[in-house]
Amino acid sequence: MTLFKTCEWLNAPEKWSLKGNDLHVVTDKGSDFWRKTYYGFTRDSGHFFGHRRAGAFTAQIRVRANYDHLYDQAGLMVRIDDERWLKAGIEFSDDVACLGSVLTLGQSDWATAPYADDASDFFLRITVEKGSLRLQASADGKHWPLVRLCPFPEAEFYSVGPMCCTPERAGLAVHFSDFFVTDPLGKDLHDLS
Repeated sequence: MTLFKTCEWLNAPEKWSLKGNDLHVVTDKGSDFWRKTYYGFTRDSGHFFGHRRAGAFTAQIRVRANYDHLYDQAGLMVRIDDERWLKAGIEFSDDVACLGSVLTLGQSDWATAPYADDASDFFLRITVEKGSLRLQASADGKHWPLVRLCPFPEAEFYSVGPMCCTPERAGLAVHFSDFFVTDPLGKDLHDLS
């Protein structure tokens, strides 16, 4: 059984389909996740297909899309509630596909930089355990450089899964696949396999 069959939508998009182990989504206009910092507003309208997980975990996903409008974004999200979450992935900003993450603990931050590899096809991995979150990205699903290491609240349950948003337009087509959630991989911080 595909893990996607265990997921539930927060803000289901108008257009989406699930075929085997592949999730296809077309974003709605005005979809976004953001909370207060810098812009001052709060948005909780992004598309998130979450799998409920008890305790620590590692989650991994493959994301394929063509980003060409400001703030087009797709990736992976971990969520406890509307004030405690992290979203990560490619986001189109300043005419460049950037790899970034937004950690929200009451307010959102934003860490981002241009992505050197092919932004139209990449992998993400998140490990949550012992009050920390480790974010890694990969161009090939084999080599996993560290993107972020940050505190993240311990919770009895987390929701984790694919996320996509287009605050400025509708119509970003995203293909998610290779989604799995396991016990934490237990790899050393500098083990990039």
